[in-house]
Amino acid sequence: MASKLRLLLVGLLGGLLSGCSGLLFYPEPGLPFTPARAELEYRDIHLSAADGTRLHAWWLPAKPGLAVKGTVLHLHGNGGNLAWHLGGAYWLPAQGYQVLMLDYRGYGLSEGKPSLPAVYQDIDAAFAWLEQAPEVQGKPLILLGQSLGGALAVHYLSERPQRRAALHALALDGVPASYRGVARHALSRSWLTWPLQVPLSWLIPDGDSAIHGIAALEGLPLLILHSADDEVVPFANGRLLYQAARPPHAFQATRGQHVQTFAEPAWRQLLLEFVSAPQAFVERRPPATESAIESPQ
Repeated sequence: MASKLRLLLVGLLGGLLSGCSGLLFYPEPGLPFTPARAELEYRDIHLSAADGTRLHAWWLPAKPGLAVKGTVLHLHGNGGNLAWHLGGAYWLPAQGYQVLMLDYRGYGLSEGKPSLPAVYQDIDAAFAWLEQAPEVQGKPLILLGQSLGGALAVHYLSERPQRRAALHALALDGVPASYRGVARHALSRSWLTWPLQVPLSWLIPDGDSAIHGIAALEGLPLLILHSADDEVVPFANGRLLYQAARPPHAFQATRGQHVQTFAEPAWRQLLLEFVSAPQAFVERRPPATESAIESPQ
C-alpha cells in the first residue's frame, strides 16, 4: 500500500466501522498530470464495471518503432490515483511493452467509491477490455500488482481460473500478505496507538488478504519482489507470500522505499527477464535465502 496507509489511524478512530473495507482505500479524485509530462504517448480509456460504474484508465502503447513484446496490466496501490503511480510503469513502453493502467472506482477520473468486493468488478472490466482490444491479441499478457493492487490481484485471480489462464505471468511488488497485519504494524509505530494495535486492527477485514488466496495460483509463473527497507509493508510480508505460494514462483529481495522498486534499473531489468520467459526464469532461480539481498546478474 502507498504511504497514505499512515492515515489509517485517522480512518479507524474517525469511522469506527467494524469490517469496513473502505479503510483500505485512500483515493484522490482528479489527475494532476498525464503521461504527456513524461513525454509518453497515451490515450484515455473509459471502462464500465458490471454495476455500471464508469472507470478511467491510461493506455500506454509501446514506443514507436519497437516490436510489441507483450501487454502489462498495472494495478496500483491504495493512495492517490494514476498520476501518483506512473513511476511503476512509465518505463515499460520503451522496452516494447504496452500498458493498461487502471484507476479503481473513486480514484482519479473514475466514478464511485472504492470498497470490497466492488473493486473486483473494476479489475474484471480491465480484463474484459484487454480481451477484445485488437492491439492486445496474440501477445503475452502480464499483470503487475504493486502494494494493494497486488493483493487485489491475488484474491481476484484465486477465484477466477479463466482470468488466470489468460495470463502469461504475475509480478507482485511490495504486497501485503495480510491487510490486518499491515494495519497492526502501522498502529504499532506510534506510542499513542501501540497499546491498541490489536483491537483496532480488527476493524480491518482480512478475508480477502493475499495470504489466503496465493496458493490457488499454482501453475501461473509468479515473481514476488519486496524491499528489505520497506517501512509501510514490512519485508516479512513478501517472505510469507513466497512461502505460501506454490510453484512456479521466485522471490527477489530489493532495496529502497515502498514500491519505488523500478526507480532502480537493475530491478527493471530483472522484471524484463521474468516477463520475457517466466517459466525459464523461475526454474533457473535458486531458492530464495532468508538474509541475502540478491542482485540481478
